[in-house]
Amino acid sequence: MAAGVDSALTQYFYNADAYFSFVESCARRGVRLPIVPGIMPITGYERLARFSAAAGVEIPRWLRLRLDGLASQPDALVAFGVDVISRLGEQLLAGGAPGLHFYTMNRAEPTSTLWKRLGLDRGSPRRPTPHPTV
Repeated sequence: MAAGVDSALTQYFYNADAYFSFVESCARRGVRLPIVPGIMPITGYERLARFSAAAGVEIPRWLRLRLDGLASQPDALVAFGVDVISRLGEQLLAGGAPGLHFYTMNRAEPTSTLWKRLGLDRGSPRRPTPHPTV
């Protein structure tokens, strides 16, 4: 590339449509490099809300409401978060994303679980299947 860049990573997000719209917008402007979507596993509501506010990341209303309802149930919140991020990852990969970048925030276990669920570990025969919505 003219600027010395051969790929890009996005900020984390929770809306696959926003990613695909962004990639299409870049392509219309002549950007022809792989744009890898950033995903941050959900491990706690308060921390996620603070971090997202500071980073300017929108948490969709439906997700905020559900996470708020699970705030006093940490295990249920993490399990819900893994389900949501698994579906998001499946959508992104099925839609042609060149890969996934996980913002782990020093919490390896949720990312490891997602990695296996998405069929990205070497021993897994499973390939992602698309889901209509996250």
